[in-house]
Amino acid sequence: MLLDVTRVRRYLQELDFRPLFIEELGWDHPSANLEVSIDGQTFTLAAIAQKRGMVAFACVPSGEGRIPDYAMRRKIERQVARSVHEHLILYTDAGKTLQIWQWVKREAGWPTACREHTCHRHQPGDALIQKLQAIAFSLVEEEALSLMDVTRRARAAFDVERVTRRFYDRFKAEHAAFLRFLQGVPDEEMQRWYASVMINRLMFIYFIQKKGFLDSDPNYLRNRLAQSQQRGQDRFYADFLCPLFFEGFAKKEGERPAATNRLLGKVPYLNGGLFLRHQVEEMFGEKIRIADAAFEKLFDFFDQYQWHLDERPLRADNEINPDVLG
Repeated sequence: MLLDVTRVRRYLQELDFRPLFIEELGWDHPSANLEVSIDGQTFTLAAIAQKRGMVAFACVPSGEGRIPDYAMRRKIERQVARSVHEHLILYTDAGKTLQIWQWVKREAGWPTACREHTCHRHQPGDALIQKLQAIAFSLVEEEALSLMDVTRRARAAFDVERVTRRFYDRFKAEHAAFLRFLQGVPDEEMQRWYASVMINRLMFIYFIQKKGFLDSDPNYLRNRLAQSQQRGQDRFYADFLCPLFFEGFAKKEGERPAATNRLLGKVPYLNGGLFLRHQVEEMFGEKIRIADAAFEKLFDFFDQYQWHLDERPLRADNEINPDVLG
């Protein structure tokens, strides 16, 4: 289900959460509100919406109009969990300048892990909108939808790691793993070089797909891999990625063959060097083979991270995240 980004952005900026959840995300009308008392303070949690028993609450600002600090938010969440195990809590200030979305990961045998997303009024909110895409439900899904499905989608949206030094440590291991699936390049140094080129291209595509720029599909690469595998195994690199790189991104839509446009869907022309043929591709061309398993493994790795732009309060969230570019 694709969101109407303009409407979603407006609801977020106005802190108008009920129509956001019910009209845009496909959630249902809520159950009762909750009140929790902690350290002599009473907090009201207004039920915004629910989906198969998972409830979204808005914590009403205190008399001072401020959002509770992190320690208090954790205490509030633990109290809410006693009544409603699966939930989201949205914290806002009275001035409508800040919102914090809180989701807590619970796994048997592990301590709870709090995931929070902060959004300031001056930010467009693209990073948060990408997460909301994961918890949007269509009418087609209704009949078979269960609480487990809803919680799985919430986890996919909120249980992701930021791109930090840990990413680059993992990147080294994934780069080595990708090399094992690369064939047709006889020189080891060129193999490492070309693996880096491919992974950098795919990282860039992950950014723009999450913005909806690739056939309006935030999971464009993984979905196209699945379609390719229906046509045959280990054809994704040669039959899809190469046309995407060298005909899709490298040519304007009107300059591409009709068959290419049908294969790729609506993708932008990118006037840059990243998707021109690389020296290794010029030298070895059709001899290069990369198994589908390489991309499955790489996408599993990428999906553990948030592929959006910087959310720091003093930056607009349409700036490229410096943690990614280095």
